[in-house]
Amino acid sequence: MGSATVTEANTTATAAVASDELADFDTLTGRYQRELMAHCYRMSGSVHEAEDLVQETFLRAWKASASFQGRSSVRTWLYKIATNVCLTNLEAKPRRPLPTGLGTADSAPSDELLEDHEVPWLEPIPDAAVEVAERDTIRLAFVAALQHLPARQRAVLILRDVLRWSAAETATALDTTTAAVNSALQRAHAQLAERGLSPDTVEPDLDQAQRTLLDAYLQAFWRKDIDQIVQLLKYDATWDMPPFLNHYRGTEAIGELIGTKCPGGCNDMPMVETVANGQPAFGLYMRQPDGHFEPFHLQVLQLTGCGDDLRVEHVTAFFDARLFARFGLPERLPADYVPA
Repeated sequence: MGSATVTEANTTATAAVASDELADFDTLTGRYQRELMAHCYRMSGSVHEAEDLVQETFLRAWKASASFQGRSSVRTWLYKIATNVCLTNLEAKPRRPLPTGLGTADSAPSDELLEDHEVPWLEPIPDAAVEVAERDTIRLAFVAALQHLPARQRAVLILRDVLRWSAAETATALDTTTAAVNSALQRAHAQLAERGLSPDTVEPDLDQAQRTLLDAYLQAFWRKDIDQIVQLLKYDATWDMPPFLNHYRGTEAIGELIGTKCPGGCNDMPMVETVANGQPAFGLYMRQPDGHFEPFHLQVLQLTGCGDDLRVEHVTAFFDARLFARFGLPERLPADYVPA
C-alpha cells in the first residue's frame, strides 16, 4: 500500500514538472530541436524532410500537451511522437540511397554521366543542425545503411541501438510487443550484416595528421594537381556524386574522372571547409567567366588509417547548390579569393 502511494506521488510529481516544461513551449522547442532533428534525419535520410518532421512533432505535442500524464519524461514522449510522425511519413516512400548503394557496377571515367533527379537521394546534414551523443550515429555511411531497412525495423534499431531504449520502452513507443521489438532488431542486424553495412568510428576531433591531409587535399584541388589528389586517396577509394548515377572505384578511375570531367583548371576550384554528418566536408566553388566563384558541389569525406597511412577512403560530392546556404557557406567568392 505504501509502495503504491509512493509510486503515485512520484508520478504526480513527474507530471507536475512535465506540465511546467510543456507550458513554456519556446524553451521546450529550443531544448529538444537539435536532437529530434538528428532522430528524424536518421529515419528519413533527408535534412529537408527532417525539418518538417520535427515541426510536425512539436505541433502534435502542443495539441496533446493537456493530456500528457507524466508516465514518461517529456523527452521520451517527444521521441515517441517523432518516431510515429516519421513512420507515417515513410509509408509507401522509397528509401534514400547514395549512388554507391544502388547495387550497380562502378563506372569508367569515359562513361557518359547519367543524371537522375527522380531518385530521392540521401542528403548530408550540417553538424550545427543536430545534437548527438555519439557522432558515428549520424555518419553518412550509417544513415545510408539505415535506409536499407524497412521503416519499422529502422525505428527499432535507432531506438534500441542509438538511443539505448529498452525493448519494453521501444514496444510502448511503437504500440507493439517486446517480442516483436526483439525480432525486428534481430532482423535489422542480420540485414545490415548481410549487406556488410556498418558505421565506422568517428573521431571527435581532427588530429594533426588529419588536419595536414585535409589542408593538402584543399591545395591539390586549388592547383588541380591530379597526381597529388590521387596520392591522398586510398588505393580502392570510392567516389559518388548524386544526382548522378555514376560512381567510381580506385585512384586511377577517380584521378581520370577529375582530370577529364571536372571543368575547372588550375586556381579555378577553391574549397571552403565545413563539417557534415560528423565528417570533414568542403564546399567546392568553380570560377565563372567574369572571374568570381560560384558553388559547384559539396564534398563529404570519409578518412581511414592513421599517420603516414592516413588516406581519403570515400568522397560523396553532392551537386546541390542549395546545400551551401544550409551549411552557412558563402553564396559566391570574389575573383581574388585564394584558399588559406
